Amino acid sequence: MDWYDISAPLVNGMPVWPGDTPYQFGLQWTKDECGSVNVGRLTLSTHTGTHIDAPYHFDEAGNKTQQLDLSVYMGPARVIYLPDCARIGKAELSAHDLRGVERLLIRTDAWQEKETFPHVIPHVSPDAALYLKEWGVRLLGVDVPSVDPIDSKELEAHHALNQQGIHILEGIVLSHVPEGDYELIALPLPIVDGDASPVRAVLRVK
Repeated sequence: MDWYDISAPLVNGMPVWPGDTPYQFGLQWTKDECGSVNVGRLTLSTHTGTHIDAPYHFDEAGNKTQQLDLSVYMGPARVIYLPDCARIGKAELSAHDLRGVERLLIRTDAWQEKETFPHVIPHVSPDAALYLKEWGVRLLGVDVPSVDPIDSKELEAHHALNQQGIHILEGIVLSHVPEGDYELIALPLPIVDGDASPVRAVLRVK
């Protein structure tokens, strides 16, 4: 296999953040009706499925989606496996060699029932942000919907990571991906004034 697709499929009825916009795709025009083409229509939140968070999502003064540095979202990446963990902090990360890692993707396998939105997830501890910065990490990806606890209002991990210049990729699908080094492509859409963007995230085997 040359590529791993690590994007969540977008399908009607998929789970979304409680209270957020449901995902919906349908045909606005059909070839049968208009005689020439099928044309679809999407309704979705910017945090649907696999997505990146722009700092503006949690900081009024933060960069918006179209202002993000695209180089962060493509390049060498490392996948590490942290099963059975309630939190992802310095202690958990220190068991792994992060030398030279700019993009770190964490597989936890914690979100098994993809048909329902999880109530509890492994979350990133704020102390992880400085530790990752010291190793030169520029992007952190997780296989759960958020780097913070689902019920968090303070979003401490979001803020801590942003303060260290670390970008956030959430909702990646890594259950089929072995630990190791890859090339990541997970480019956000140029949504003007956007707070986030769905992405098609893929890993190329090095």
